[in-house]
Amino acid sequence: MLSGDFFYITSLERAEGRINAVLEINPNHKIFDGHFPGWPVVPGVCMMQVVKEILESALSKATRLINAGQLKFLTVIDPRETNTIHAELKYSQVDDGRIKVSAVLANGPVTYFKMNGVFLLPEN
Repeated sequence: MLSGDFFYITSLERAEGRINAVLEINPNHKIFDGHFPGWPVVPGVCMMQVVKEILESALSKATRLINAGQLKFLTVIDPRETNTIHAELKYSQVDDGRIKVSAVLANGPVTYFKMNGVFLLPEN
């Protein structure tokens, strides 16, 4: 789990089929010691995890990513320059506890990451 350490959700709004969140990246997190020394960059896998954790926070349920059909890493996030990120998730429940998600991480006109995926809700 990265929330509360690597990043902090400062705003979270949920409407029907849509989640908007603002998050702050911790530029002093230890992951940046190795990714990359002297030029910190948010790892792509962390961007995917951010989407997962925002979805879980909004739904108050655990999820598991079962399909990442499209991932686009468009611009690197250097937390020394930009640590505020806006996340927009559009989602719909499909069947059998699956949720289709289309997500964008951006800040103003700069888009960092786009993702289309399917998450699975746990069985009750």
